[in-house]
This record gives sequence, C-alpha cells and structure tokens, in this order.
Amino acid sequence: MDITTPSTELTDRLTDMWVDLARDQRSYGSHLLGPENRAVIRETVVQRIVADNLLVARHEGGVVGFVMFTVEHGRYEQDVTPGLVENLYVEPDARRSGIGSALLGAAEERLGADGATVTQLEAMAQNDAARQVY
Repeated sequence: MDITTPSTELTDRLTDMWVDLARDQRSYGSHLLGPENRAVIRETVVQRIVADNLLVARHEGGVVGFVMFTVEHGRYEQDVTPGLVENLYVEPDARRSGIGSALLGAAEERLGADGATVTQLEAMAQNDAARQVY
C-alpha cells in the first residue's frame, strides 16, 4: 500500500468515495446528504488537492481510501495550533487492513509539518469501527 498526494485526475473518483462516505454515515445518525452535495464536494476535493491537504491510499493499483485535513487558522487566539482531520474513508472491502490507520498517521505527520500542534477530528458516536481507528 502507498499513501500519496493525488492529482486532479482523481477528482471524480474521490468525489464518488466522499458520496459513499456520506451515505454510510447516515446509518450512524448523520444528516448529511451525499448525492445532493456532489457539486460542492467535487469543488472541495479539487481545492484540497491543490492545497496539498488530501492524501490517497493505493493498493494493488487502485485508490482504496482518502483523508482530507487542514491546519485551522480561526479567529480566536489559542495556545495550540489545531490540525483538523475532516474526512477519512476506506473502501469497505479494504477495511480492517491498516489502511485507515496509515492514512490517519500520514495526515497527522503532514499536519505537524504544517505547524499543527494537536490533531482534532469528529466521529459519529454510534460508529464504533471509526472510533476504534481514532
């Protein structure tokens, strides 16, 4: 497995994966609508790729997961610089093989290199599998 920065050629594939993520999260109580947000997330995917705030996991030649992240620069002064993991997704057939942990670790490493001193993320309370990864 390799974790790399994608090119914009993967925009449609990553958008599809995000829609799948949103669909999956609805079973845990999320109100986010996947297909209805396709255009917005497609734009976000491009922005994250260009800003170098998105990594993909490749296994056997195909993309099997992604993570989006950013360093937060809020309006409030803090004694830490938060890095935010916004989305983490691994294809169902590739789960429980360490890919999610590897993506999270790579995002934390990148956030640290970009100045973050802490990492924040959210998980649906009922999503035990995601909470185990984190």
